[in-house]
Amino acid sequence: MGQYTQEGGITCWRKLCPLAEGIGFGGQLILLYSCMAYIIILSWALFYLIFSFSSQLPWASCDNYWNTENCVDFTTTNSTFKWTNGTNSTSAATEFWERRVLAISGGIEELGSIRWEVMLCLIAMWIICYFCIWKGVKSTGKVVYFTATFPYIMLVILLIRGLSLPGALDGVMFYLLPDPSRLADPQVWMEAGAQIFFSYSVGVGSLIVLGSYNKQDNNCYRDCLWLCFLNSGTSVVAGFAVFSVLGFMAHEQGIPIAEVAESGPGLAFIAYPQAVAMMPLPQLWSICFFVMLILLGLDTQFVAMEVVMTSIIDTFPRVMRRAGRRESFLLLFCLICFFSQLIMVTEGGMFVFQLFDYYACNGACILFLCVFETLSMGWVFGADRLYVIIKDMTGVQANPFFRICWLYLTPLVSLGTFICSLVEYQPLTFNRWYTYPSWAYVLGWLLALSSILLVPGWALYKLATGSGTPRQRLQYLCQPAVDSPTQTRGTELQSLGAELLQPFMSN
Repeated sequence: MGQYTQEGGITCWRKLCPLAEGIGFGGQLILLYSCMAYIIILSWALFYLIFSFSSQLPWASCDNYWNTENCVDFTTTNSTFKWTNGTNSTSAATEFWERRVLAISGGIEELGSIRWEVMLCLIAMWIICYFCIWKGVKSTGKVVYFTATFPYIMLVILLIRGLSLPGALDGVMFYLLPDPSRLADPQVWMEAGAQIFFSYSVGVGSLIVLGSYNKQDNNCYRDCLWLCFLNSGTSVVAGFAVFSVLGFMAHEQGIPIAEVAESGPGLAFIAYPQAVAMMPLPQLWSICFFVMLILLGLDTQFVAMEVVMTSIIDTFPRVMRRAGRRESFLLLFCLICFFSQLIMVTEGGMFVFQLFDYYACNGACILFLCVFETLSMGWVFGADRLYVIIKDMTGVQANPFFRICWLYLTPLVSLGTFICSLVEYQPLTFNRWYTYPSWAYVLGWLLALSSILLVPGWALYKLATGSGTPRQRLQYLCQPAVDSPTQTRGTELQSLGAELLQPFMSN
């Protein structure tokens, strides 16, 4: 879609199906929420990386001022006995995360003060992101050559180290031989589907924007196949690196692997650092892990910011395609996001972060967009027209299976998963003990609906404000633009150039 239209995530819908332009707006709003939430994780990772250079890892012992009497140090000889027999015991890594990094409060009602150290890390990450993408894809592309390839080196190093640890085989077998009975749980399939949509950046316009920078004759068909192979392949290899270390951790503690496996931030900031602290040369492996985590996260953040910027520039070309406008608007974008997310670096900020992550960046929101995206492209724009476009651009005839996907499989699976997510909805809790107040759940649903309602809302707005009879308006909004993308982009640039030269010509 992006390669054919040469447009961003919003304006591409004006060329393909104007009635569905709300999908573009909804996707950009989800990306905006993601930009605000995701960089918080990077600031936490930078915080851990800085402490990784200390002579003793602070999450490896219970001798620090933030530790409690229930703290367990797994590097000591009797830690396993204390852990298995103490119901109130907490690991040193958990106390470092909750009491030192977050200084977590009792709930979202108690925001407390700003964690200034985390805020400084957040400022540093925003500065890095700004100067890496401020010149557009040319500067971003050069940076990504390093940030996209170096994590693979770190991943291989961590994989080799993990597989050489005692108990690694148990972790690998736990990874490769899951419990088949869990396949009957709809929640497992919903989580898997949402993870795939996030992993491939499907539905929010990221691939559309990246594709818009391709040449018209680029073989996007081949690129998509390579994207799927590399993405899933990396996930599989990363699973070996993670579960080999979790197996070592379970072996050292004498407990089942299921009890040490964490999800979400707990895996990156509790389980893995705790395992690293139990290895020889813990500082080295900690630095490798958090450098890899930061670089991987920066790639994701770069793409999200670049997608939003490109989509806005393509929506307002006369204003944004002037000298210095992109850099100024990007600075404004970073400042707005930074000041809006300061609430997430307070003592109660973790509760706000979880609210954003669970509702605003929810997989159900993306699934909703994908339902209408496939319906718009497969049924309104036309699957046959897609076949012709792919053939013209790449010279390759698309597999007939994709026609089934565009028309039936993808919209039905997306709709079914979306409905299941609503039926199986469970209110957000934190660490299984904290229940959010009612107003927080209302706020969360407002965040989720803010992107979902843009799809029908924009369609109704265009139908209500168009000219002609309702039937004529609907027919017009379902018709793709007839001009070629190259011709349209050339016309825009020509008119913009004439506008810029007007003051000199008048003199």
